Amino acid sequence: MEELYEILNELVPGADFRNNKRLVDDKVLTSLNLLKLVAKLNEAYDIKITAMHLMPENFNSAEAIYALIEKLS
Repeated sequence: MEELYEILNELVPGADFRNNKRLVDDKVLTSLNLLKLVAKLNEAYDIKITAMHLMPENFNSAEAIYALIEKLS
């Protein structure tokens, strides 16, 4: 999980990824950031996030993102 926080903080420095549960809804993660995040996650975790996974509920919190990573691992 710490590696995920590091990746998220590289994309959006200063954002509160540990407590925010509305990262997409509040536009903390923009569409461009999501594309960058998916590329980084695919590489870092050796997974394949596809278009069907690109739903707000999969990216609205660090916990949701981590659950997706675990599901695809």
